[in-house]
Amino acid sequence: MKTEIQNYNNAQTDSDKEICDLLYEIINDNLAEAENKIWHAHPVWFLDGNPIVGYSKLKGSVRLLFWSGQSFEEEKLQNEGSFKAAEMRYTEISQINKEDLKRWLEKGREIQWDYKNIVKRKGVLIRLK
Repeated sequence: MKTEIQNYNNAQTDSDKEICDLLYEIINDNLAEAENKIWHAHPVWFLDGNPIVGYSKLKGSVRLLFWSGQSFEEEKLQNEGSFKAAEMRYTEISQINKEDLKRWLEKGREIQWDYKNIVKRKGVLIRLK
């Protein structure tokens, strides 16, 4: 685990750190080819410079965010924002369903909207895959 991500996880409460550590492990195992780093203050994984998934600490939960998640057609993921992102929020580690998460990560690899160039396109998203 990169030091900057370990520091992010370590800064959380014990229960939130457990959630972050497990999310990191599952994401990293299933998107091994992805670059990961702290981006906009939280851990994010990228494929070819395009953000795929990340997690962040919110006031009452840890949010797992898929940038193209609205296109996954997954009931458990909730729409987030006005683009194509969808999220899942966790308040305890037992809520993480590893099989769901692995399926969502595979969809994240297969279904991508071009967030990398969204500024250049003045807020217009184009589907890559």
